[in-house]
Order: sequence, then structure tokens, then C-alpha cells
Amino acid sequence: QVQLVESGGGSVQAGGSLKLSCVVSGYTYATYTLGWFRQAPGKEREGVAVVYTGSGFTAYADSVKGRFTISRDRAKHTTYLQMNGLQPEDTAMYYCAVDPKGLGHLNANKYDYWGKGTQVTVSS
Repeated sequence: QVQLVESGGGSVQAGGSLKLSCVVSGYTYATYTLGWFRQAPGKEREGVAVVYTGSGFTAYADSVKGRFTISRDRAKHTTYLQMNGLQPEDTAMYYCAVDPKGLGHLNANKYDYWGKGTQVTVSS
């Protein structure tokens, strides 16, 4: 059974930093696409960052480029999202997800497995 568990969320002031973690277990294939998504109240879920575990290729939403960094520790089956320069508009529930086919990029509809999320709140 595939499980994704996020952690690292919290409350920070504008300009602060947080590092989210996503541990993947029960997934037997070595390569997949892992994405970080977020959803604020009343808004659609949006893709934030993605890493293709086979190639190491990464991509980011324009709204977070230069502030967020996705990385992976293969041995720990853990993917991280380092978030710097946080702003109130970054406030959302953050989710990680796995796309086995590697086609999802930042499209949430293409991802099959999801964690339960971790809340990030940024105050001004």
C-alpha cells in the first residue's frame, strides 16, 4: 500500500522559511514523479514544484520560482520542499503526490497517490 506522509508545516511571519518533508512508502518502483501541491480555502489545488526521480529534473510554478527548492534524499525515500521568503499568499494546505507514469508535471489530475497534507500559515 502506497503511503505519503507530509510534515514540517507551521506558522511563520512573512519573509520566514519552512522546510516540508514527504516520506513515500510502499511504492515499489524506483522512479516516479513527485509533486508538491497546495490548496488555499476557496481555491483550486495548484502545482508548486515537481521532481522526476529518474532524471532529477525539477520544475516550479512561476509564483514560487527563486523562493522554493525541491530536493530528494533517495536513501530516505524522502522529498523536501524548502520554502524561503514566505508570503501571506503562500498560506495553504500543502500536499505531496506521486505520479507513476511521469506525465503529471504540475497537473494535480495526473497524480494517483496523495498524502493528507501539512498546513502552512504565513502572517503579515
